[in-house]
Amino acid sequence: MPDTSGPDGAAPLDTPPTRREAARARRAQSAADAGPTFQTQIRAARSEFESQVAHARAEFEEANARLKQRTGRDIVLAIVIGLAAGVLVLASLLFLKWIFLLFALAAASLGVFEFTRALQAAGRRVDLIPQLIAGALLLVSGYFAELWLHWVATLAAVAFVVVWRLLGQMFARDGRTYGAVLSDVIISGFVQLYVPFLASLALVLLSQDGGEWWVLAFLIVTVVADTGAYASGLAFGRGGRHPMAPRISPKKTWEGFAGATVVALAAGVLLALYMLGLPWWAGLIFGAVILGTATAGDLGESMIKRDLGIKDMSSWLPGHGGVLDRLDSILPSATAALALFYLLSPLAVR
Repeated sequence: MPDTSGPDGAAPLDTPPTRREAARARRAQSAADAGPTFQTQIRAARSEFESQVAHARAEFEEANARLKQRTGRDIVLAIVIGLAAGVLVLASLLFLKWIFLLFALAAASLGVFEFTRALQAAGRRVDLIPQLIAGALLLVSGYFAELWLHWVATLAAVAFVVVWRLLGQMFARDGRTYGAVLSDVIISGFVQLYVPFLASLALVLLSQDGGEWWVLAFLIVTVVADTGAYASGLAFGRGGRHPMAPRISPKKTWEGFAGATVVALAAGVLLALYMLGLPWWAGLIFGAVILGTATAGDLGESMIKRDLGIKDMSSWLPGHGGVLDRLDSILPSATAALALFYLLSPLAVR
């Protein structure tokens, strides 16, 4: 081997690098040079992505704010809550329909609670506990009892809350006028007929053979009619708005009703053909009747709230108001759906 030591046996002299070592050094230098450039590109891309997200979020919040200003409600939150409730209802009807009884009990009880509290705040004497007890028994009888026995239960529920109110007034001895007492008694009976009784008719329908499909059908028509009215009112109700009932509900327009009519009739036909096994013309009848009762129920509750001087029955459902504000169009539609079941179900293809 050649001698690589320095003069006089000093430390070895540096040798020139081999080709492999030189190539490795060049690659290391290239990676070192490219490192900052690659990291800079990553940072720039991330910054651009964050900027795009922030811009999209700002535009979304701005659009949501404009909708909230026009409608007075948080539309996005309302949609989320509506979808969650829809999933629960759909699951209960498709898998174990008796679970829908629990859902109806909870919704109707909350509706009675809201209505009673609103009446009490307006100076009416309505007893909450008897209303809740009678309402729950009325709903249970709608699902389990025969139809004639359910009518007996309805009369018993109304009589129970009326007698309770009269006895409560007797023990109060507060000098309340005869007219005010009579008004309290009538309103107490009305609470039972308006919320638990109408809700119980949906359970009467549910208890029928295949009744879960009819319940689901009338709920779908009610929801799509409400959605269609809202979307059509926003799209075509600007500028030349034509209010349906300005003294009752100024925001409801004929433009919105036209949109609700189109989607309700279309939904009725599709449900009749593919869910209920009815002729297409029966679907038109189904959609038109449910649309009429849903609209009447919506306007009716608006009239009640206007008389009480409130906008919503409560604020339990953000973007919707109260539970009763969501049941206003469903409750009277349950009566129509039950009647349509008896009239149209013989036409169903078996």
